[in-house]
Amino acid sequence: MMKLWTKIKQTPRLGLIILAFVAFIALGLPDGLLGTGWPSIRAGFGIPLDAVGMLLTSAVAGYMTSSFLSGFLLARIGVGRMLAASCFLTGLALLGYTLVPVWWMMVALGVLAGLGAGAIDAGLNTYVASHFGEGLMQGLHASWGVGITMGPIIMTLGLTYLNQWRFGYRVVGIFQILLAAAFVLTLSMWNQNHATTEGETEKKLTDYKTPMGETLRQPRVWLSMLLFVLYVGAETALGTWTYTLLTESRGVDPTLAGFFAGSYWFTFTIGRILAGLFVSKAGVNKLVLWGLAGALLGVGLLIWNPSELANVAAVAIIGVAIAPIFPAMMSGTRTRVGDHFAANTIGMQMASTGFGLAFIPSMMGVLARRFSLEIIPVILLAVYGALLLLYLLAMRPAGTTAVSGQNEVQS
Repeated sequence: MMKLWTKIKQTPRLGLIILAFVAFIALGLPDGLLGTGWPSIRAGFGIPLDAVGMLLTSAVAGYMTSSFLSGFLLARIGVGRMLAASCFLTGLALLGYTLVPVWWMMVALGVLAGLGAGAIDAGLNTYVASHFGEGLMQGLHASWGVGITMGPIIMTLGLTYLNQWRFGYRVVGIFQILLAAAFVLTLSMWNQNHATTEGETEKKLTDYKTPMGETLRQPRVWLSMLLFVLYVGAETALGTWTYTLLTESRGVDPTLAGFFAGSYWFTFTIGRILAGLFVSKAGVNKLVLWGLAGALLGVGLLIWNPSELANVAAVAIIGVAIAPIFPAMMSGTRTRVGDHFAANTIGMQMASTGFGLAFIPSMMGVLARRFSLEIIPVILLAVYGALLLLYLLAMRPAGTTAVSGQNEVQS
C-alpha cells in the first residue's frame, strides 16, 4: 500500500486519474444498493412498496442542486476541496441511513446523499473534460458501471450472511469517508494539476468564473441541457420498463428477461470500455452519432418483435450502442458552448438529468397504463429520433454562433 502511495505521489497525473476512477466507482455503489435492499428496507420501516419514490425524490433534489451550483463552487473552492467535502457528506448520509429509527429521517438524509453525489459527479466531469482526453471520460463513466454492478453484490452479501440491509450502506459509507481522506491528502496534487498540465499554462475550464446569469442567457447552453434530459430519460426508461415489457406484453420467459434486464448496466460498462479504445480516432461526434444510429436500430427491432430472441437482442443492442453517448456529449461540452461557459454548463447538464430521469420513464408508465405496454418502444424511438436531430443542430462549434463574442473553442 505504501509503495502504491509513493508511486502516486511521484506521478501526480496518474494519481489523479486513479482517484477519479475510484470516486466514480464509489458514485455508482449506492445506486446499486437500493434496488436489492429495498424489500428488506421497507419491511424494516413498515412502509409501502411505492415509498421508494420519496427517497429517490429527495436524493434527486439534492443531486440537482449541487450539480447546478458545481461551476460556482469549483471556481471558488477548487475541485480537490469540493470532492473531499462531497465524499465526506455522502459517507455521513449513507452511514446515517443505518442509524435512523424512522423512515422520514432516511428520506431527509437522502437530500444530503444527493448533494454529495451531484457535486462529485459534476466536479469530476468538469475536471476530466478540462484536463484529460475523451478516452478517459469514457473510462470514468465505465467506472460508474463497475460501481453500480458491485452494489447489488455487496448488499446481497449482507442480506445472505448477516440478514440485514444496513451492512451494504455501512461498507459504502465508510468507503466514501476514506475516499474523502484521500482527496484531502492529495489537495496539493489537484492544485498543481489545476494550474498547469505537462508544463502548459493555458487557461482551463475550471479557471473561468463566468457568472451563472450570463451562462443562462446562452441559447446553446439550454440546447445542451435538453440533450441530457432526453438521453438520461431514455436510458433510465429502458432500464425501468424492459422487464415489464418483455414478460407482461411479449411473453418472454421471466428468467431470460430478468437476466438481460439485470445485465443492462453491465452492458453499459462494456460499451464504455470499448468506446474508450476508439474515441481518440473516431472523435466524440462520431461516437454519439453511431450510438444513436445503433439505438434506433435496436428500438426498431424491438418494435418489429419478430421473435423472443430478437427482443432480448434488441435490448442488448440498445444498451451497448448508447453506452458511450453520455460521456461523449460531456466531453464535447466546450465545443458546443465555448470555454467560458463550459464549467457552468457541465453542472447544469448534470442537474438537468434529474428532469429526464423523473419525467420520461413516468410518462411512459402513464401512457402504457392508458394504452398498452407496446407504446414504450414507440416512445423510445421518438426520444432517440429527437435526440439525433437536436445533436445534429448542436454539433456546430460555439464559435460559429454569437455566444457573448467568445471564440475560444478548442476542438
